[in-house]
Amino acid sequence: MRALVFNDAYSVTMQDVPDPEITQSTDAIVRVVATCVCGSDLWYYRGETRRKAGTRIGHEFIGVVEEIGTDVGGVAVGDFVISPFTYSDGTCVHCLHGVPTSCIHGGVYASRGVDGGQGELVRVPQADGTLVVVPGGRPDDALIPHLLALTDVTGTGHHAAVSAGVVPGSVVAVVGDGAVGLSGVLAARRLGASRIIALSRNPARQAVATAFGATDLVDLRGEDAVGAVVELTGGIGADATLECVGTGESVNTAFAIARPGSRVGFVGVPHGVEFPVGIAFTNNVGLAGGVAPVRTYIPGLLDDVLAGTIEPGRVFDLEVEFENLSEAYAAMDERRAIKAMARLS
Repeated sequence: MRALVFNDAYSVTMQDVPDPEITQSTDAIVRVVATCVCGSDLWYYRGETRRKAGTRIGHEFIGVVEEIGTDVGGVAVGDFVISPFTYSDGTCVHCLHGVPTSCIHGGVYASRGVDGGQGELVRVPQADGTLVVVPGGRPDDALIPHLLALTDVTGTGHHAAVSAGVVPGSVVAVVGDGAVGLSGVLAARRLGASRIIALSRNPARQAVATAFGATDLVDLRGEDAVGAVVELTGGIGADATLECVGTGESVNTAFAIARPGSRVGFVGVPHGVEFPVGIAFTNNVGLAGGVAPVRTYIPGLLDDVLAGTIEPGRVFDLEVEFENLSEAYAAMDERRAIKAMARLS
């Protein structure tokens, strides 16, 4: 089979690798129909996070179940499935409390001997607790991007909104205009926010933010952005602030625009961040979030996708051939694309 492999910073190539096999009775083998590149993949692509050369990569995919282990009962061969970016058993104490990303028997794709998601086939550990079956079999091609978005970014943006405490009528500010930030805009609208301020300087991303429900756009950064948001909110700040980047500047901005007594929902993978404890303490601003428990959110989000009430796949603005998936990395790294995907079959 063919799969994308990490070689070194700025070098990922499609290579022949062994087909996966069932190794545990709780495994399933999924033939990938579509996969994509995540913003978090760019950390090792840029050499900012260490990764071993020669390893398979990627963690977002949807496809068809080809084989199941003897103890798998929740999915069947032929099912069309969505996999969240982490696998989990669905039965441990953390899963039962809604945090499958901390599953005692779980983990992340492309790590510790588990296949990466950017390949033709993927072995899925803990298949019953991980995979979500799409009712009705393989969907129309037009739905593929929207279902693929549910593997990570849609649920991650939703987690930011939930963690920040978005409720009907909230004034929300979203820091970050990548796929996760844009998904946060969509989530805020879905949860009933009355006003959504999106921080973005990119016209293409501003257009998606507006389509997803942003009511105001701030095309500034740093202190200028803080001043603009504070002015837009009459000097009060945002009722709920979504931090969807993970840099020191984005975190500082998020806390500076948060209304006293509110929360920042953070889902950006932290790199070089120092917690702004001073403003958090002075303004009683809380922090919640982290790795998004996407498996918990997929069923509800899937219902809305199938009903046509949300179209999260609009974050995909580049589609490449599977063999040319390395171009997807380059395009996202250079900000020529918001999020890039590839179809396999």
